[in-house]
Amino acid sequence: MDGEELTQQETELYDRQIRVWGVDAQRRLSKANVLVCGMTGTVAEFCKNIVLAGVGSVTLVDDGVVTEMALSANFLIPPDESVSKGRTLAELCCDSLKEFNSMVRVSVEKGDISSFGVDFFSKFDVVVISSCSLATKKLINDKCRRLLRRVAFYIVDCRDSCGEIFVDLQSYKYTKKKVDEAVEFELKYPSFEEAITTPWRKLPRKTAKLYFAMRVIEKFEEAERRNPAETSSLDLPGVLKKRKELCEAESLNESQIPDSLLERLVVGTREFPPVCAVIGGILGQEVIKVISGKGDPLKNFFFFDAFDGKGIIEDISNPDAAS
Repeated sequence: MDGEELTQQETELYDRQIRVWGVDAQRRLSKANVLVCGMTGTVAEFCKNIVLAGVGSVTLVDDGVVTEMALSANFLIPPDESVSKGRTLAELCCDSLKEFNSMVRVSVEKGDISSFGVDFFSKFDVVVISSCSLATKKLINDKCRRLLRRVAFYIVDCRDSCGEIFVDLQSYKYTKKKVDEAVEFELKYPSFEEAITTPWRKLPRKTAKLYFAMRVIEKFEEAERRNPAETSSLDLPGVLKKRKELCEAESLNESQIPDSLLERLVVGTREFPPVCAVIGGILGQEVIKVISGKGDPLKNFFFFDAFDGKGIIEDISNPDAAS
């Protein structure tokens, strides 16, 4: 990622950005390779942002086909059925993204991401996954961690008016300017599995309710062998039962996970485009920070709920899982 210098064409194209974060940061961006799995509306926003910022390459993985739900949130999908017929979401989004910035290499990788070997992920600096099962989230995070070099790993999900981002940068060092000197900082990140196995009773009382609600939904989908966002109002009793089980096991008052919040997540499986823009924008900003080495990175969860308009950062780590 620290290789060649910017070409004259890149320098001219990214002139305004270079004025903001400097030529070294832009050079790192232009050499970075990003893998993205799950072409949701939120991910479409994220991809647009990093392509416009000028990353080196973006590889898309999603063999799904166009559905009414996908079309309602993903602006990269052409509305013309004759164009989308017989093509995957990744292929359609790839074509659209190329039009945003011809300097960025955008390609498609076919297949089930959970079946890709560890070496496959070594080609990338950043891996972003969305709309994946709980098992797949853990698996891909583990594969990234098994590599000899650090790969920045992100999970992003959006349901109705709510969104969540998880970040794993493993051991991340960055420099921050304070007064007239540069100070080096180092952050240690837990894996996704380590983070979500943190006992709920050990978390601060004001931990975001959305954190607990998302874990309940994940556990319900896992138990019922559902794909993400395949729930409906008929599943609400089962989700409430799962909440009761988890709260009893974790010694947490059920009031920390309101019925109304769970109902929104279970019934409102569609993405809300304005929330996609917020979450996708923040994710793009975080990835650019890490690639460029500019700014404090997020550690390690971010939650957004359009009902109150608040964005909340939670540092959730399991002390019992520390190495």
